[in-house]
Amino acid sequence: MTTPSRLPFYIAVFLLISAGISLAVWRHIELGIPWLTGDQRPVWMVEARVDFDGANEPVVASLKVPEQPPGFRILTEQAASPGYGFSIIDKSGSRRAEWTKREVSGPQTLYFKAQFIPDPSAEPTPPSEPPKTQRLFWEEPQATAVREILAQAKARSSTPESMTRELIRLMQPDTRVQNTTLLVAEENYLQLLVDMLNHSGIPARTADGLKLEDARRRQQLTPFLQIYNGEQWLTLNPKTAAQGVPEDLLLWRQGSESLLDVVGGGNSEVSFSMLRQTIPALQLAAMQSDGNGLGFLSFYELPIEEQSMFRMLLLLPLGALVVAFMRIVIGIRTSGTFMPVLIAVAFVQTTLIPGLIAFLSVVAIGLTMRGYLSSLNLLLVSRISALIILVIFITAGLSIFGYQMGFNTGMTVTFFPMVIIAWTIERMSILWEEEGGQEVLVQGSGSLFVAICAYLLMSAPLAGHLTFNFPELHLAILGVILLMGQYTGYKLSELRRFTPMKVYD
Repeated sequence: MTTPSRLPFYIAVFLLISAGISLAVWRHIELGIPWLTGDQRPVWMVEARVDFDGANEPVVASLKVPEQPPGFRILTEQAASPGYGFSIIDKSGSRRAEWTKREVSGPQTLYFKAQFIPDPSAEPTPPSEPPKTQRLFWEEPQATAVREILAQAKARSSTPESMTRELIRLMQPDTRVQNTTLLVAEENYLQLLVDMLNHSGIPARTADGLKLEDARRRQQLTPFLQIYNGEQWLTLNPKTAAQGVPEDLLLWRQGSESLLDVVGGGNSEVSFSMLRQTIPALQLAAMQSDGNGLGFLSFYELPIEEQSMFRMLLLLPLGALVVAFMRIVIGIRTSGTFMPVLIAVAFVQTTLIPGLIAFLSVVAIGLTMRGYLSSLNLLLVSRISALIILVIFITAGLSIFGYQMGFNTGMTVTFFPMVIIAWTIERMSILWEEEGGQEVLVQGSGSLFVAICAYLLMSAPLAGHLTFNFPELHLAILGVILLMGQYTGYKLSELRRFTPMKVYD
């Protein structure tokens, strides 16, 4: 008789473990759920303050707000302006915060707050079609100077990026010649760069960024240069030609659209304040999952009552893993196969010491009463049914006694599985009659030891965090339990029998 191949079994176990770990890694990367419970994530709170004077007429104030700044993701947005109507208008890729009020007079202050999460992978949405450029008209002698400067920059470059860098270098004060001196003035420098690049066929525009520094107030935006290289908009420092967006720079406005428009008021200005905060990574992941439509993959969408139930149920596989390891590999004998798991669940609810006291009290009193039931020669079904009722009375008595003594230990005894405890008392009583008190002590102490080990694992904060937020890891636990089911070697507790066979040199 040939033994069936175990290869399909090992392949199935490998797929189970791989699927569990892979799905957990995907959930961590895609949803941002942290591996550890205490992980914190930085969040920047940026507040835009708009000040203006009302002219005793209806007001519409419109502020340009970021859509998708590179290197950051928008977490929350809100306005704090009592008495004003507020909405965010998204039109043709342009987002503006708009305040409205029927009649306004005197100094007014409006606030717009947003939270930004640093994310190096965040990139703005590329334009649906390439932006167009426009050749500008310059009068002489500026036209000649523009042609010569662009020709010089083009000769030293091969790409839009390199030409832009060369043009910036040519227009710096230490490298200026007569042509650049004729064109450049401090107030028109950046706009001149944009006009010259567009004139040469390279789409260019301005951008305004906010340098992020903790606890800064009344900050202004810093202008930057952006060019289109055929695939995406690139940001450059117009003074140093440094390419890329620094990590501490938040691009608030990209393009030539106005930053602030106020209709019905005057003397308007906008300033920015910022504050660096930290929030739990798990809370951040939950907020992001709601925003990206993946919240249905999380238990956090369930009602609180059901979440509490699943938090407990998802710990059971860990207890099963401990019991399988202790019985199969270590060789500890227990009363019942998975009775220790149920005891461990009760310990999680009652904590260890009160749970031990309650469990030992119930079992000890129950064994005494079981001895009396044996003398009545009842049938098994009647004996178990009577024992269940007696266990309920015992737990109720312990609850009342604990309450009267000023302890709440007795109040948590009801978490113990009554039917299972009744069966345990019955099994121990039969075992006592057939094998003696020593075997009862061995299996009872073994059950308690395994239950305590399972409790220590199940009550660990990291265990609760991983099982609830990464439920697919239970596939890996299932694979490990199946592998242990194939173990047929010696148990560790049996090795002591071979101690006399040690060979001494």
